[in-house]
Amino acid sequence: MFKSLEFVILNIKDFICKKINNKENSCFMVIENEKVISLEYQLHVDDENGNIIETVKEDKPFVFMHGKGNLLPKFEENLTGLKEGDGFEFKLACEDAYGLAREDAVVDIPKNVFEVDGKFDDKLIVEGNVVPMQDKDGNKFNGVVVVVEDEIVKIDFNHPLAGDNLFFKGKVLVIRDANENELKTGQAEDAL
Repeated sequence: MFKSLEFVILNIKDFICKKINNKENSCFMVIENEKVISLEYQLHVDDENGNIIETVKEDKPFVFMHGKGNLLPKFEENLTGLKEGDGFEFKLACEDAYGLAREDAVVDIPKNVFEVDGKFDDKLIVEGNVVPMQDKDGNKFNGVVVVVEDEIVKIDFNHPLAGDNLFFKGKVLVIRDANENELKTGQAEDAL
């Protein structure tokens, strides 16, 4: 008797979900590996009252494939198990986010490296500017100009949020199965 009653309740829930969402099984999906997730959220430094770093709204959601190592592991861990429509708020300690700021990531670079046609680029290389750089292997990354001296430019290659605790508050908008191509590439097509 109870088994057939459970079956009826599940069928009614499934029928309602399909009518409301026009999606198969969407009410029963949870965030887990190889699901494509759409979120809206606000990112603050430290806590809900900290400076707002980023706001992602429903009309242009953050879309990613869960469990592919593309995001901070603790970020994904905090989302695992949530359903469509669930709200979330959690804090990541800096060690679980972008780490502590490292002194060895602040580097003195000879000023002549920033010369174009023999002339130092004093329009781009100013304190506080983000400078695109490339290493000898062709890897691209950004650094922030800390100070310009007579012979050197001090560049900080720490992540801009290194040393900061992060606070996320948002809502799960959509959960769907990844398609074959997404499973191959590890990237959500909606995010490309």
